[in-house]
Amino acid sequence: MPAAKCSRRFIVVTGLSGAGKTVALNALEDLEFYCIDNLPAGMLEQFFARIALGVDGLPDAVAVGIDARNPEPALAGVPAQLGQLRGGGIPAEVVFLDAGDDVLVRRFSETRRRHPLSAEQTMLPDAIRKERRLLGPLSEIADLRIDTSLCTVHELRKLVHERVALRPAAVLSLQFISFGYKFGVPLDADFVFDVRCLPNPHWEPGLRNLTGKDPAVAEFLQREPEVRAMLQDQCGFLDRWIPRFEAEQRSYLSVALGCTGGQHRSVYMAQWLAGHIQAGNRRVVVRHRDLE
Repeated sequence: MPAAKCSRRFIVVTGLSGAGKTVALNALEDLEFYCIDNLPAGMLEQFFARIALGVDGLPDAVAVGIDARNPEPALAGVPAQLGQLRGGGIPAEVVFLDAGDDVLVRRFSETRRRHPLSAEQTMLPDAIRKERRLLGPLSEIADLRIDTSLCTVHELRKLVHERVALRPAAVLSLQFISFGYKFGVPLDADFVFDVRCLPNPHWEPGLRNLTGKDPAVAEFLQREPEVRAMLQDQCGFLDRWIPRFEAEQRSYLSVALGCTGGQHRSVYMAQWLAGHIQAGNRRVVVRHRDLE
């Protein structure tokens, strides 16, 4: 017989140095999570299990930060610890912060901070590659990945608030992201829809300086048969498969829609699909990554 599920929130925040782990933990702390940074990875199961007993009088929401300074065997053992916790009814989830290597190099150069894995004979790009390898076991089991490559600190705090802190336990959090291919595909997308084949409002002089949020752009796209057909197909796909993710108790799902610049088509499509899914009383967040 399965163990009774604990009603507390248990979150592991991890990811690449410079990707925003500290910002995410601080955001959760401001939202009344009990946060501990740099917990020894080998203590994770013991710590969460004790908190679940409620003997320490700590808040119902707990987050711990784990980074690559842990011994490699301890990091490799985290998935097994989480499996034991979940088997015992403690629903621990993993949030993984990531960014492109070039972005991480730039951030360390700008702040002049030393990478935790760098040494006198280790160049920064090599330290980042080593960290990716060490954190591979955690990256593979992440419930939520957040790509901070183009995020400001304010935007990251908002994402943590909307997608993590406000998500009720056992409820799927859906995110629709619009983006421009010329700025790169979001690293945190589970599904990516390419909408560059659709008619482009950019070539209409009266629409070029508007966005997919503007009524004139929406009216232009709504008139196009290809747009309506693609929306119908995408709705059919999502309506069929989102319930399967919910049945598997998935915590997070990100759907990205990309056009050339991330200003018109992808914005409109993301807004429309989010509205369709939200009409089914699901929790939805919309993020326009490249909207100027």
